[in-house]
Amino acid sequence: MLYSLLFRLVFAQMDPESAHHFVATCLKLARALRLTKLVRLKPKKVRHIEAFGLDFSGPFGLAAGFDKNGEMIEALADLGFSHIEVGTVTAIAQPGNEKPRLFRLIPDRALINRMGFNNDGAGKLAERLTKLRASNRKLPIIGVNIGKSKITPIEDAVTDYQTSARLLAPLADYLAVNVSSPNTPGLRSLQDIESLKPILVAVLSEAQGKPVLVKIAPDLADEDIQAIADLAVDLGLAGVIATNTTISRAGLKTSTKRIDSIGAGGLSGLPVKARSLEVLRLLNQRIAGRIAIISVGGVETTADARERLNLGATLVQGYTGFIYQGPFWARKINRELSGN
Repeated sequence: MLYSLLFRLVFAQMDPESAHHFVATCLKLARALRLTKLVRLKPKKVRHIEAFGLDFSGPFGLAAGFDKNGEMIEALADLGFSHIEVGTVTAIAQPGNEKPRLFRLIPDRALINRMGFNNDGAGKLAERLTKLRASNRKLPIIGVNIGKSKITPIEDAVTDYQTSARLLAPLADYLAVNVSSPNTPGLRSLQDIESLKPILVAVLSEAQGKPVLVKIAPDLADEDIQAIADLAVDLGLAGVIATNTTISRAGLKTSTKRIDSIGAGGLSGLPVKARSLEVLRLLNQRIAGRIAIISVGGVETTADARERLNLGATLVQGYTGFIYQGPFWARKINRELSGN
């Protein structure tokens, strides 16, 4: 209730990207002052999830996009996320697309972003993770989401992904291959099986035995989703992450005029929920427990997360709900899923 008021009076009045940077700064400062540990509530019992050889302290984690450069991992773990997927990171550092590039659709409890993989680059993230690992502090499960550098031609995508995997696999608990963001020109074409297979083979060759997952778009046709699921099983991937943001604008409450003024970008939040559930059902039928499914898209409540788990998801992730629900969101969901 208090956060809802704070959101309306403060954050909703700020530019969305400026608000994100403000929150990030506050989180890093709070962690440095050990304040985030004060809000870390240890449940009486923990619902441990064993997935692709890793022990997750709960089924609910943070999707890629919030902590692109791995600067808030410990603070976010203190807030209750069982795992943090950092990135998307690219082999070559890049500023991303021109601003404005992040927009709130408050009536829809959604976001539109065309950030364009703004990040410090795989080398810088590797330095940051090396320092974090060397601290010997207890850390959450850390996933690293890798994407293609914008300046790298599509025909050189394999080498680009391979470079990021080589730098980051030793420091990640798992790697997620992102070929499904709508904000890098041509990226989604890499979901075609003929293009995707050599990328995944190359990442696997550099993974040093670390689990590798692939993240897919909700806008794929059902038969393409099935084909990627089959490929993931055949190659021995650890799992599929479903889904990324959508380019669809169907069924929104926000006015058409507002949507048109925003323009291109990936839509996340509640409007993605229905298709995300469809994709989850489809993947579960196809994969049948042979590899993991991480379900993401439109998750906002404990009931949402529980529904995903009941439909066959191994783990659940969220991001947009964090913006609308506030700092105790993940803690609440993991606590309630553990029966506390």
